[in-house]
Amino acid sequence: MNPADRKYHIKHMWAKIEDNIATIGITDYAQKKLRSIVFIELPKLGEKISQGKKIGTVESIKSVSELISPVSGEVVEVNEELLNTPEIINSNPYDKGWIAKIKLESWEARKKEIEKLLSAEEYEKEVS
Repeated sequence: MNPADRKYHIKHMWAKIEDNIATIGITDYAQKKLRSIVFIELPKLGEKISQGKKIGTVESIKSVSELISPVSGEVVEVNEELLNTPEIINSNPYDKGWIAKIKLESWEARKKEIEKLLSAEEYEKEVS
């Protein structure tokens, strides 16, 4: 079940938005499809990212997939624990398996981007 307190990008990423910071990660659906995650390429601190653009990759024993940002802004924190233990994403994609924190742009830009994202219920319909 996808937490209702987040918004979802169709490319299997989630964003939990609190004030002007979005914590982002991959969905449970995505981690199940990837299976055993063995490597993650995180975005760089200070990097400016755009909604819908590649910000890194995640590698499993099965394949390599691009990480697509659900929001635009500046990377202000990354989950460095994933560099040594990327499998955390498999066991806990919505909490300990977060990928990065993004400082969002202006309220107007943020509002328009959030409107493009899916609710938990809408995302569930897309992947079922």
